[in-house]
Amino acid sequence: MNNKMIKNNEEINKIRIAGKLAAEVLDMIEDYIEPNITTEDLNQICHNYIINKQKATPACLGYNGYPKSICTSVNDIVCHGIPNAQKKLKKGDIINIDVTIIKDGYHGDTSTMFYVGNPSILSKRLCNVAQNSLYLALRLIKPGIPLRILGESIEKYVKCKNFSVVHEYCGHGIGKLFHEEPQVLHYNETNNHQNIILQTGMIFTVEPMVNAGKRYVRCMKDRWTIKTKDHSLSAQYEHTILVTQYGCEILTLQKKEDITSILINND
Repeated sequence: MNNKMIKNNEEINKIRIAGKLAAEVLDMIEDYIEPNITTEDLNQICHNYIINKQKATPACLGYNGYPKSICTSVNDIVCHGIPNAQKKLKKGDIINIDVTIIKDGYHGDTSTMFYVGNPSILSKRLCNVAQNSLYLALRLIKPGIPLRILGESIEKYVKCKNFSVVHEYCGHGIGKLFHEEPQVLHYNETNNHQNIILQTGMIFTVEPMVNAGKRYVRCMKDRWTIKTKDHSLSAQYEHTILVTQYGCEILTLQKKEDITSILINND
């Protein structure tokens, strides 16, 4: 076990603050999700809120050359969609907004789906399954379990709903760095390092990406935007979580969510 995976109380409190701020950005931006707004408009609103209101730093901006403060992934974009002044939202779209905050040197990372107007039956079902797969995994987290159980449970649930889980991208440890160990896979993979056993004080993200079609993806020419290979819809929900003595704490809970921040999973 890498000792850096276990956070001390000071680190936990700082990540808790950063996570709370990241969730507040998603709470704030919901009122702006409407037809004809551009994804660049959403980026600017979030950027100004983070900088001016929260006195924090958008972690995405400049990270490995990424040019914006948030990611906006619409419809068949799986992740890392770049906000664009020409990309207007339209009725029926679904959009994932991914926000990572740096506050006092520590990161908080979260994302959620929004509907633009009334969603299609497929869109709504896809988003529900993606969110439920995340919640299913969070309700399993507690000290002493193998990390790989999370991916197994997510993929089993998603497959039974006739959707698929993206394999190429995963959750991750988080703290002073945006991406730390461990990697958190969202599918069943026994031949890897996921014999890691969860311990109290570990902090990482769980962020399953669920496709309405097949799991395969393609990277666009901008080297960031990831789309479904078959052009099917994709949905993702993400939380930063802390492993606690009896379960886990969701550090990025939003107001609209029907789940508690403290999960007791010791049954």
